[in-house]
Amino acid sequence: MINRRSLLLSPALVLPGLLLPGVGALAFSTSRSARAATDATQSAFGDWFRYGAEVEESWIVSEVADDPLQVSIRNRFSPIDKTPHKIMVVYPRPSSAYDRAITRILHVFADKNVIVEATVFNFSKDPERGKLALQVAEKGGYELILSMGSESTAWLYKTYRGGSIPVVSVCSKDPVRLGQMPDYNVGSGTNFAFTSLNMPVEAQMAYVLELKPDLKNIGILVDSKNVSAVQTQADPVADYARRRGIRSIDLSVQNPKNAGEELSKLVPDAVRVMRKNDPNLSQSVFWITGSTSVFNEIATINANSDRVPVLSVVPEVVTDGDDSAVLSVGISFQSNAHLAAIYAADVLSGRVQAGQLKVGVVSPPDIAINFRKAREIGLHIPFSFFEGATFIYDYDGKVVRNNGKPVTQTH
Repeated sequence: MINRRSLLLSPALVLPGLLLPGVGALAFSTSRSARAATDATQSAFGDWFRYGAEVEESWIVSEVADDPLQVSIRNRFSPIDKTPHKIMVVYPRPSSAYDRAITRILHVFADKNVIVEATVFNFSKDPERGKLALQVAEKGGYELILSMGSESTAWLYKTYRGGSIPVVSVCSKDPVRLGQMPDYNVGSGTNFAFTSLNMPVEAQMAYVLELKPDLKNIGILVDSKNVSAVQTQADPVADYARRRGIRSIDLSVQNPKNAGEELSKLVPDAVRVMRKNDPNLSQSVFWITGSTSVFNEIATINANSDRVPVLSVVPEVVTDGDDSAVLSVGISFQSNAHLAAIYAADVLSGRVQAGQLKVGVVSPPDIAINFRKAREIGLHIPFSFFEGATFIYDYDGKVVRNNGKPVTQTH
């Protein structure tokens, strides 16, 4: 029997029917000092492709001639007698989430001694350029496509479902809610294997209701142009709230490029609405979805949220200092990428076909807490959250637990 307490203190990645102890502890959000390595850039590749500095210990990253939106990656040390697997990683655009994901994938491949030649191809959400990527992959004898992000996965699902090359999704939102899979317990039966960046909304909201048992208002912050975030994160929470008599307040950013200005009006307006049935704001929360344009404005959201706790589905939004959500219950980009890398390694090894793999879901969730923010707004964090948290900042805003392990501060 699995001990839930030990499982929480040493998180695991759970694939349907398979428990991988200790893997999840490698994949949670990092402190800003640790993120400096993860977010280190290699200027030769412009602004669209970034990766952790540690990548170059095991990998050679180079430009592709005549195309600034392609990058080549190969093992720095590989056996002469071993033919590398050829894979393509399809990007739709630049994203800090993808920076962390590709770093984690390469770490897993190196750790598992997976020998690959990878081409990272930014198709810039252009269908014609996407078709070019598929032509390169098919003519070049590629064995696997990693679909980075919900936009890439949606386009490939529409365009390449049933194709000859297996596809594994990374940093993509729930394929069941997006209609790409019928449920979580079957394989696709096609060339696709899906992982999910979401956790079940009922489980997620159970944490919120433990935090606020008499919750009256939940303000849901989302980028209206981010269809996957709306369909898999905003709408399900709004529906859950309505079914339980909780007021759901829609804070949809209409222009992602103008998110800061919009949020500086939307958030205080929401606070005024919350006060109508919760005068002291003791039973209200803000809920940040996985919309980059929204969570990048955490400072703006905090500045206008009064004493309402700002929670997020994205663990990376909880950081050191003040520009942080107070709490996150969700799946980190790195955790999801770790799981996707395991799926990819299994497909490349021939142990399984992509279409046989059930939807990969990370469990238990990544919990991140900033006690500095909690004290600032007078929020009590249940002890069970503290027990299960993988990432904790103390009252000074300094990291004291990272990847499920205590951190010793140096002065």
